[in-house]
Amino acid sequence: MDSSVIGLIVIAVVVVAIIMLYNGIIGKHNAVDRAWASVLTQERQKNKIIPMVEQLVEQYKLHESEVLTKVTELRSAIAEMSSGVDTAKLAAAEQRTQDLMQGLKVTVEAYPELKASDVYMKLMAEISEQQEQIGAAIRIFNANVEDFNNAIEMFPGSLINSMLVRKQKIASFSDSEAQAGFEYKPNL
Repeated sequence: MDSSVIGLIVIAVVVVAIIMLYNGIIGKHNAVDRAWASVLTQERQKNKIIPMVEQLVEQYKLHESEVLTKVTELRSAIAEMSSGVDTAKLAAAEQRTQDLMQGLKVTVEAYPELKASDVYMKLMAEISEQQEQIGAAIRIFNANVEDFNNAIEMFPGSLINSMLVRKQKIASFSDSEAQAGFEYKPNL
């Protein structure tokens, strides 16, 4: 082999290495972009689901309160009848009983149990699940940021980035409220 062939092979290897590094930086940047889109998607989902669940809980609470009020009124009407038989009071109490029973029948069909505490527990579980999903998306985003930043800051990627790609370092996601809970802060 003569020196020109060796020179061409070396140049070809260098060109292939530059292309691979260039493509690697672009791919890692795109992975960061996709990971951030996932974080935003999770936050959007949480912002759409939680208000609807809260509204349902509030409606359920109001309904349960109305049923309790009707039961209390019926008990009072029955207690008033203990002093003597009054057919008008008896008829009114009977009508209230029928109304309450009809309402409870519809309620039982629509709501299996009258327990707002269960609904609140489910709301809390939903909020917790949404927060866990957002946390997972943020961890994935930060991992992609680290991978990208390593690609553009470490040699030989830093050389290719400064000459061809010119991408800037991306900051990891951070939360100032969460950071306020720690006395320790790393020297970064």
